[in-house]
Amino acid sequence: MKKIYYCMLFFYTSLMYSQDILWEKTYGGIHADYMFDAQPTADYGFILAGSSLSDKTGNKTDSNLGDLDYWLWKMNENGDLDWQKNIGGSGFDLLQSIKITRDGGYILAGTSNSPNDFQKKDPCKGGTDFWVIKLNARGEEQWQRTIGGTGQDELLCAFQTTDGYILGGSSSSSPKIIETTVSEVSSSFAVEDLYAKSEKSYGNMDYWIVKLDKLGVVEWQKTYGGSYADVLRSMEQTKDGGYILGGYSNSPQSGNKTEAGKGIGDYWIIKINGTGSIEWQRTYGGNGDNQLYVIHQTEDDGYIVGGNSNSTGPLTSLGGMVGRGTDYWVLKLDADGDVIWSKTFDFGETDILTSLLENKDHTYLIGGYSQTEDSHTGEGIAGKAAGIVNKNKGGYIALKINEEGEEIWRKKIGSNGEDVLQKLFEIRDGGYLMAGTSKSSTSKEKKSSIGGNDFWVVKLKDKLKPDKIKRKSLEAIPNPVVDFTNIIVGYEYERGTATVVDMAGRVLQQFSITGRTIPVDLSRYAEGIYIINIKTNVQSDGVKVIRKGKN
Repeated sequence: MKKIYYCMLFFYTSLMYSQDILWEKTYGGIHADYMFDAQPTADYGFILAGSSLSDKTGNKTDSNLGDLDYWLWKMNENGDLDWQKNIGGSGFDLLQSIKITRDGGYILAGTSNSPNDFQKKDPCKGGTDFWVIKLNARGEEQWQRTIGGTGQDELLCAFQTTDGYILGGSSSSSPKIIETTVSEVSSSFAVEDLYAKSEKSYGNMDYWIVKLDKLGVVEWQKTYGGSYADVLRSMEQTKDGGYILGGYSNSPQSGNKTEAGKGIGDYWIIKINGTGSIEWQRTYGGNGDNQLYVIHQTEDDGYIVGGNSNSTGPLTSLGGMVGRGTDYWVLKLDADGDVIWSKTFDFGETDILTSLLENKDHTYLIGGYSQTEDSHTGEGIAGKAAGIVNKNKGGYIALKINEEGEEIWRKKIGSNGEDVLQKLFEIRDGGYLMAGTSKSSTSKEKKSSIGGNDFWVVKLKDKLKPDKIKRKSLEAIPNPVVDFTNIIVGYEYERGTATVVDMAGRVLQQFSITGRTIPVDLSRYAEGIYIINIKTNVQSDGVKVIRKGKN
């Protein structure tokens, strides 16, 4: 019996610690740099998004324009720089989200109080506004929008939908009206600003959703909230063309919130249709403070929800008890919001869940961080938003669970300071990327430090997965394409040439290449099939790309 027990213990332990650190990298200038989002890219690399106070120092190559600026890093699979970009006005610009669009470009979402100067094209409408920027595959700006009311508007995320873009955030603003005149002799009259908030606020903060068309023009907007604070933390489009919204609420039954609170603060989830009408809403919580951070629709049409709780009593009728301090709290819901299972996970005194996704095998990958104290320093708005705290001796945490919420493995990585993980995801080569902000000097696991706060990225290798995956020598993503496609070269090379030809063999473009990701602009050509040939010092390949028109 003991032999069986020890075999089982060995197997369990091997799963618990089956992840090796392949590499870790620090990015930043000599001042403060905060990472808030990261996404895997088709070329086996990734892109990082956040905000920077640093000037051109450390490994930052652009000068700072204002207080905080938007800051992007496009990296290859080894964590080396492809390109970086600094975007901002003279004020405060906090980049919270980056998403990859179907044309190979990017949509950036954040909060700004900058006037119309430097790279900010429109003035601020209130205290802070939504600021969204669309970039093409080369990182060049296509359009930007400043959207807000008279008060505080904080943009959490923006992503492409089936027919445009959707913005999600929180707002305490009242509608903003512009005074104008029709002639020199007429009196002023009020007109609606297309990019201003048009609905009243219900309380302290409300969920605020803004729908844009493909060119970034506002189609509709909706406000959801009660009489106190309702803060949107996560949003995505559902399979039926609607949206699922998740966040934090301490509002009673009021405004358009239909359920009473359960504790100090609760998970508040709203399902809306494609035009913003509420289909259902639910409140989940225990007797303490319950903070939702992520919600995703799962393959079975239900939802997986993650956050943290310090409640001392049962969280649901199906279970879930906090062990000590604050723990991860994960819920599996059905399509109507009913609880299927409820689980909590304890790592330390205070555990903050920030990232959650479903894997192809229907397991779940959960990321977050652990800390010893929960009092914010004088780091300002950006530091508070990034979760920077005093005397944090915790670290990044990766957790994998199965479909029933049972733990498969966990991995904890930390420095000697404050490490706040924001994103955990799998990249195309099967490895895991842990990305966030670190405020620490060097340690056994963190080899370098540049400024006060730096981007810190760690890549893990899962020992349970094969060492090598089969790669194509050449891919075109997306394909078919409307404007840009990215040619992905699946091998290392030093130099080469890209050539675009039509089906008649006429050369349309030819240019030198050095990188593994090659953006190609086909927007000025007619619909049809084109060949993109890549000739390098290693080999020559070609790929067919279909150019289609805009819908």
